Amino acid sequence: MLQRLFKQTFIYGLATVLPRILTFLLTPFFITQLKSAEDYGLYSLIMAFMVLGNVVLSYGMETAFFRFINKKENSKEVLQTGLTSLFVSTLIFCLLGNIFASHISSLLEINLIYIRFIIAILSLDALVVIPFAALRQEGKSIKYGIIKIVNVVINVVSVVVFFLVFAKLDPNNSNWINDILYQKNKVHYIFTANVIASFVTFLVFIPMYFNTKLKFNSVLFKQMFRYALPILIAGIAFSVNEVFDKIILKYLLPENIAERTIGIYAACYKMGVFMSLFITAFKLGVEPFFFHHAEQKNAKKTYADITLYFTILGSFILLFILVYTDWLKYILIPNKEYWEALVIVPFILLGNLCLGIYHNLSVWYKVSDQTNYGAIISSLGAIITLTLNFWLIPEIGYKGAAIATLAAYSVMMFTSYFIGRKKYPIPYNLKKIGLYLGLSVTFGFTSFYIFNRNILIGTLLLLLFLGIIYIKEKKEIIKLVQAS
Repeated sequence: MLQRLFKQTFIYGLATVLPRILTFLLTPFFITQLKSAEDYGLYSLIMAFMVLGNVVLSYGMETAFFRFINKKENSKEVLQTGLTSLFVSTLIFCLLGNIFASHISSLLEINLIYIRFIIAILSLDALVVIPFAALRQEGKSIKYGIIKIVNVVINVVSVVVFFLVFAKLDPNNSNWINDILYQKNKVHYIFTANVIASFVTFLVFIPMYFNTKLKFNSVLFKQMFRYALPILIAGIAFSVNEVFDKIILKYLLPENIAERTIGIYAACYKMGVFMSLFITAFKLGVEPFFFHHAEQKNAKKTYADITLYFTILGSFILLFILVYTDWLKYILIPNKEYWEALVIVPFILLGNLCLGIYHNLSVWYKVSDQTNYGAIISSLGAIITLTLNFWLIPEIGYKGAAIATLAAYSVMMFTSYFIGRKKYPIPYNLKKIGLYLGLSVTFGFTSFYIFNRNILIGTLLLLLFLGIIYIKEKKEIIKLVQAS
């Protein structure tokens, strides 16, 4: 079962990592092409609002789909109801959003054109939530990956063309082509490309809408929504934990430095992308796996093993990035103006690792239909995030936002473990998990802060960490190699 899981995770990893790598390559591109950190801050701020919007518009129906498709005899009815509910809710959002766009623009202090972009992208993305979930449920990971990769390729190519061709047009040459293609603010091009890519992806899934047909089972929907509502609350709380720091920075810091601060903070936050990629790929593979194997006799032992292996890999990634931050920054953040915020990297990486472990621990409330606990735990994290951000940002700026991220995710991780131990006990190997996580954090923070990112010392600590893993896990490593 573990082999199948890791193979699925590998495929989903490619589907996630390759697009994210292409997208992440745009970070140094944006940093060099946009005229200032303020512009990058504006882009990051808009993306923060979009993360929150994506969660609200999908309202937990993806997870509900996985749960009910495995419980319901008529799986087609689950697909039809999920598609119909998201189609109708998205249509309502799109109509109301455009009607009140100017009011939203004034409230958020964001240019009206960007509000239109947000509405269009969020609507198109919401319409493909269930189609993508259906591909994962059917095990069509390759098709899933191809569509995801094509989406990002279109996005990246469009951005490059817009920046390197259209942005070079002469603004003084007034004609209809220039008026349409030339934009003084290049942030405009980023979201135009996003709309194009999202629209193409939606076109790919239109046949599924026609073949499945939009039908609505109100009784089934109520059951699915009741299950999904805590997931929605948890998702909103997660969004608060993930992106609200950038939003709060805008409204708590002086106007003359807010967007620049958001820009350098968001750019250095991207140093955690490798951990995020690993967590996302793992989650995509493991979530259907959790539900498929919930009734197996050895399910709890399997869940415990998965969490241990996840912690080992995540701890290695944490230490590797901290050791080689000074090399990676030249690739990922090629503008020295942004480097002052590198001090947040250890906090962001460790916070994301705690979040990944939390995702693994959350199996207990998902497979036992106690998703209300997910909402409670995530809400606790959101409260910590908001409280610490409002308290620390005025005092220490973006460093306070990084501390809040780590505090929220670590509290969520521990809370989930202690509640799950009573509600759905799983035999986690706490000694090994604590050993690997503790060594990684100790070695990483020592290399980063005490030895000021000295490459030689950091590399020695990394090799020592790998040696300890090999000694402790030698038998399992040999088994996995032989089995593969």
